[in-house]
Amino acid sequence: MKFAFLIFKYFPFGGMQRDMLRIANELVKRGHTVDIFTMSWEGELPQKGIRTHLLPVTGWLNYKRYQRFIEQAHRQIAAANNSGDGYDYIVGFNRMHGLDAYFAADPCFKTRAFTQRNFLYRLTPRNKWFAECERAIFQDSASEILLLSNDEKVEFQRWYHTPDRQFHFIPPFLSAARLALQDKAEMRAHIRKAFGFGESDFIFLLVGSGFYMKGLDRAIRALAALPATLLANTRLVAVGQDNPKPFIKLAAGLGVQKNLHISKGRPDIPQLMQGADSYVHPAYRENTGLVLLEALASGLPVLATASCGYAHHIEQADAGLVAAMGPGVPANGLLQTGSDCLTSNRIAATLMSLLGEDYRQYNPAMGAPMQEFLP
Repeated sequence: MKFAFLIFKYFPFGGMQRDMLRIANELVKRGHTVDIFTMSWEGELPQKGIRTHLLPVTGWLNYKRYQRFIEQAHRQIAAANNSGDGYDYIVGFNRMHGLDAYFAADPCFKTRAFTQRNFLYRLTPRNKWFAECERAIFQDSASEILLLSNDEKVEFQRWYHTPDRQFHFIPPFLSAARLALQDKAEMRAHIRKAFGFGESDFIFLLVGSGFYMKGLDRAIRALAALPATLLANTRLVAVGQDNPKPFIKLAAGLGVQKNLHISKGRPDIPQLMQGADSYVHPAYRENTGLVLLEALASGLPVLATASCGYAHHIEQADAGLVAAMGPGVPANGLLQTGSDCLTSNRIAATLMSLLGEDYRQYNPAMGAPMQEFLP
């Protein structure tokens, strides 16, 4: 079969982007071909059997650029179909019309519009456009929906009454690189050398694209609320694709700019996770939060909000702190409270129950002692 994959942007450190490329590579292994249509591509181009079509578009507003990209991609797909070299299946990784299947990496847009935005926002052209794209998938078509979180299924059906038959749940996936543990002392030295920290500094790590939705502002406010004795040796490292300026400004206003370090996406995330002291993810809304499981795989205690789809795995593992923080709840005490109660005694158990034999394969020494915790 010949597949067309549509995604707005590709960069190598995004969770959805990595999932897309993994699926494309697997299809090629099974004898299929994949064409990826995107507005931009960062990093190495994919392997043989996967063609990349760059469709740069212009426009003052993001949603207008997305709209033009979708139109241009569908024109090229239609032209290929008319020429006899058409596509058998169209898969979208962002909300849009004209899909055979949708990879539901993002949470329900309409829920967010009604719970996290005000009435005036819901009147904007941007809101109406994204809402229409979501409705085109969940209400106005028979698109197959690849679902990452059953919690979001409830939200989609609440608004669109989508039949159960259109949903197909996908369990979490961690690559071998995320499961391979390295020497802890070496990894601690690695992250401290990478950012110029002292050996005794306590490091909170946050990874993800879209710093606002990941709750970086919450983490900064929590950092500023630490007592001076703790703050002196505490560092917050945020790694991801986003504009850092608003967060640097916030940190400066709160007097913690020297404690905050923001980096673009980088290839050594597994090493950073294994060298940090805690992972912090106070997201406002997160469909799944695969990065939480990646932190678990690194043996890293986690501070997260209950709005993350995978947050229950943190509680199940007794591997950190899950805070029930609403949009207006202050984050001031999050880091101090978390520092006092973090444990990691059931991390391996949770991963083994989620991933089966994979975790034993990469961490055989941790398998036997954890048998008692498995369901």
